[in-house]
Amino acid sequence: MPHLTPYRRLFSLPGARAFTAGNLIARLPMGMFSVSAVVMIAGTRGSYALAGAVTATGLAATAVVAPWTARLVDRHGQARVALPATLIAVLGSLSLLLCVRLDAPDWTLFASYAATATTPNTGGMSRARWAHLLAGDPKGLHTAHSFEQAADELCFMLGPVLAAFLCGAFFPEAGTLVGAVLLLTGMLLFTTRRATEPPVREEIPAKAPLRAPGMPPLLAVCLAMGGIFGSTEVVTLAFADRQGHQSAAGAVLALQAAGSCAAGLLYGAAKPTGPAAARLPWCVAAMAALLALPLLAASLTGSLLCLAGALLVAGMATAPTMVTTMTLVQQRTPEGRLNEGMTLAVTGLLGGIAGGGALGGWTVEHVSATAGYGIPVTAAALALLLSLATASKRFTNSWTPH
Repeated sequence: MPHLTPYRRLFSLPGARAFTAGNLIARLPMGMFSVSAVVMIAGTRGSYALAGAVTATGLAATAVVAPWTARLVDRHGQARVALPATLIAVLGSLSLLLCVRLDAPDWTLFASYAATATTPNTGGMSRARWAHLLAGDPKGLHTAHSFEQAADELCFMLGPVLAAFLCGAFFPEAGTLVGAVLLLTGMLLFTTRRATEPPVREEIPAKAPLRAPGMPPLLAVCLAMGGIFGSTEVVTLAFADRQGHQSAAGAVLALQAAGSCAAGLLYGAAKPTGPAAARLPWCVAAMAALLALPLLAASLTGSLLCLAGALLVAGMATAPTMVTTMTLVQQRTPEGRLNEGMTLAVTGLLGGIAGGGALGGWTVEHVSATAGYGIPVTAAALALLLSLATASKRFTNSWTPH
């Protein structure tokens, strides 16, 4: 089929299929860990507020640690840094599992989950490999960015379902345990594919990505969008639980990711028009409009089935928005520090997810799960206002794409 041709060309590149397979295995747990932790902690301690606070702490720690890990990756190479960092993160996950299992004090849950902050940015490392393989091919890079976003959504589509199934069918800690094994296995496969790894530059540019023109407002957009994702996840888990269908929560969240995954693949096959900075506000506006659907479904019908359909439609604006955002991040990141630049964007998302998750947990606990869906709508409106700053003409051409 004609719309698949760009993807066929992408994976005809030597080594592309091999590193992608390992990266996808390592990336799948990204959609499992937070859901597993929320189900595990809320199920054993009886508090969504505690579960949301623990996951928020871990994500906030990641927001601090991840840029330093990414800088080490750019300076010393993916293979030398990513695997040891992954081992530390896996130990943190296992520690969380044991603390929950042994009914350890609450503070041990926060400490254990914070230790997972060393998890490398698997998506960023994969995008860096595409940038190396497709240097000078902007159309190919657009397709690669779209595929990577679709891969993210696929992992966040399958991850919650797998996590909810494992925690419900076996034991509450099963999702965390399987996620840790998949992360370590995938990272081993990914880092051993050295042929496609970007070469390490002897001299790293002194200018930090954070100080590059146009990056601060773009990272602020990422922070607000993270608030959308974090609050939606926790509120949906709680809403399904309140309806007596906790085991279906993963499938409901998967539908949102499915909508985004499908939209991302279609967006990658299309030829974008105009600069990415000009497209971003339109993408965010569509996201803000569609996010009103879950709020309406929850408040007017109270039906989990209607909510699932609303989340499916709402998710269709996510991938185009994230693809456009990551394209801008790459354009504005100094050469040689791409993984750090990508990780800063992910750090912004994680910071927003942490805040959104904590606020969502508090709202569910003190108001209602239905009211919680007002948080992603508010976060989307804020992201729209911030995205207008990134569309300013003085930023559009202030950094040369590479």
